[in-house]
Order: sequence, then C-alpha cells, then structure tokens
Amino acid sequence: MIAAILCAGVALVGWALLAEPLARRGVAAPMVLVLAGALLGLCARSTVADTLNTAVALRCAEIILAVLLFVEATDVRGGLLGAHPRTALRALLVALPIGLAGAIGAGLILLPHTDVALLLVIACVVAPVDFAPAPSLLLGRGVPTRVRDILKVEAGYADGILSPLIVFALAWVGVGAQADSPLDALANAAPAALEALLVGAVIGTSLAAAMNATERHHLSNARSRRLILVAAPLLAWAAAVGIGGNGFVAAFVCGVAFRYFRRSAAAEDELEFVDDVGAVLTTVMWFVFGVVAVYSLWSGVPLRWIVYAVATLTVVRLAAFAIAMVGSGLRPREIALLGWLGPRGTSTIVFGLIAYNELPDADAARVAEVMTVTVLASIVLHGIGTPLTAGRRERAVNPPNRS
Repeated sequence: MIAAILCAGVALVGWALLAEPLARRGVAAPMVLVLAGALLGLCARSTVADTLNTAVALRCAEIILAVLLFVEATDVRGGLLGAHPRTALRALLVALPIGLAGAIGAGLILLPHTDVALLLVIACVVAPVDFAPAPSLLLGRGVPTRVRDILKVEAGYADGILSPLIVFALAWVGVGAQADSPLDALANAAPAALEALLVGAVIGTSLAAAMNATERHHLSNARSRRLILVAAPLLAWAAAVGIGGNGFVAAFVCGVAFRYFRRSAAAEDELEFVDDVGAVLTTVMWFVFGVVAVYSLWSGVPLRWIVYAVATLTVVRLAAFAIAMVGSGLRPREIALLGWLGPRGTSTIVFGLIAYNELPDADAARVAEVMTVTVLASIVLHGIGTPLTAGRRERAVNPPNRS
C-alpha cells in the first residue's frame, strides 16, 4: 500500500509540474498514471488479484463511481439535456441501447461459449465514454459545436443509465441474490433502482433548496457550500445502500436534481472543487488500471478479445449512431464524428473492477481482460486516429488558402 501511494503520488506530482508542455504533446495525466501503475504492477504482479478481490477494494470502487456519477451529472451545461436535447435523447435512448445490443451480438459471434448474462456485463463495461484520457478531443475546431454538446451530454448521463443495468446483469449472472432468469434478476434489481431514484431526488433537491436559502440569508459561505457538494454524492450513495437501494443511481440522480434546482450565480464556481475531487479520483483509477493491465496481459490475451474490443469501439458504435440519427437533421460528417469520438476510460475501469470483484474467478478474469484491451485499444484509436479525423474535418471546413 505504501509503495502504491508513493508511486502514484510521484507520478501525479511529476505530471502536474510539467502539465503545460505535456499537454502540448497530447500527454494527459491518465497516461502518466497508467505507466506508473504498470511499473508497480510489474513489481507486485503476484499480489494484484488478492488485493483487488476484497470488500475494501469493492467499496472504494463503488464510492469513486458514485462521486464520478455525481460530477458527470452536474457537468452537463445548457439545461438538463444540453443545447440539443432531442438529439441528445437519441444518443442516450436509441444509440446507447443499440450499442449494447451490438456489443452482445459481437460477443455471441466472437465468444460463442460465453453466457448472455456475462456478455451483458461486458457490454456495460465497454459502453460508457470518457474524455479524461484525451480531453483535447473536444477542443479542436474540427469538431462542430453541436457534436461537442451531444457528446458532453452522453458522457455525463450514459454512466447513470448503465449503472442500474450492470447491477441487473450481475444479478442475472447469479451474483448476490441468485436469479434463475432475466425476470428474476429484474425483480431483484428494479426495487433497488426505484428506491435509489427517490433517495437521490430527495437529497439532491433538499441540498439545492437548503443552499439556496442559506446563501440568500448569508448563513453559509462559498467554501462551506463547496464542501457540501463533496459530501452530496457520499450522502446519496450511503443513504441508498443503507436501505438496500442502488447507490450509483442515487448519486447520479442527486447530481441531476441538484443541478436543476440550484439557483445561484456562483453555482459554476461551487462545482469546481468537486470537479477537482473527481479529477483526483480519476487519476487514482488510471493508476489502478496500469496495475491491472500488467496482471491481465501478462499471460497474453486471446486475439478474439482484441477483435471484440476494436469492433465495439468502431463498427458497433458507428452503426449505433448511424441508425439512431436517421432523421435527426445531422450531417453525415457529424454522425460519423459522434460514432468515432467515443473514447473509453474511467467508467469502463470502475465498472470492470466492480464486476471483477463480484464475479467468480473465471468470469472475473474475462472481464478484466476485455476491460484492459478495450481501454488500451481506445487509447490507440482515439489518441492517434481521432486527431487525424478531426484534422481532416477541419481542413474540409476551412480549406487552406492557395495563391
């Protein structure tokens, strides 16, 4: 533990001291933390599985996911669904389910002996998008504003939609309460999700109303209100789990409700601190990913996993958005960018670690492998391929002057 903290701390400080020149070269903090984690993993490979497969590790992953879900829900700007709500709904309610179905279908073809319930778990792990490892992807002039807004909404809300689904999938596999069929699994997962919806809505709305009132009567200050936002996802998660609900759903709904009901000119500034906390937790998960990557890849990964990862990152996602955006009014180039700009990162890592901790050993190893290969493939595809794609888009929009 001491070695891990020391290694992660040195890597994070080193990146922070050189953040500007590294950013100009496309090197984000997650990349540095992955390398640091990989170095530690090489030195402690024999103890990785035992360390991850503990109740403490599971709780840590759950709490980190709860905070990240809250942060992502509050990060959406321009209303609950951004500046283009109808198109954003297509991305969340049409493209996302089609992408999940496509991931399961790809698994049935490439992994014919894998149970459908486990394929659903894997699909949930590889589905969420995260721009933490490549934040510059959304900043280029080659990415239209409409595409950028839709992707931000997807990144903010997709995890909240997937979190109850992965709980359902784990119940279907047989984790926790045994489920003999999808209906049994749904019967186990649905009440927990409904309880969490209520808990998250009540806590998020109550905190927003309390902060509105105390600010209006000068009973709180800017610093104290920022601390409340750090406590909010923890309160929602703990309250939901305490009554048997889904803590992830509660944290996510808490963020949505808080963002909607908070009335203050300083709301954006208040969110900066919890955003920073989320950024620190994100770097922690990338460090852990580096450790897990060494453990998962040490004995080699079957070619079919690599094909599966690349297929879900490219063909499946592109097809899902092509279908979902029919009649949306988006140009073909915009639809192609929506399908291509889908990096995987922190949420995939956390979902994968939770599933790893919950599943039997053989299934857990499969999930760890596919999580590792998918994230690494995303780093390659979106770290190299996306800038080229965006560059071509920018040149198409703004062709160079020729004299």
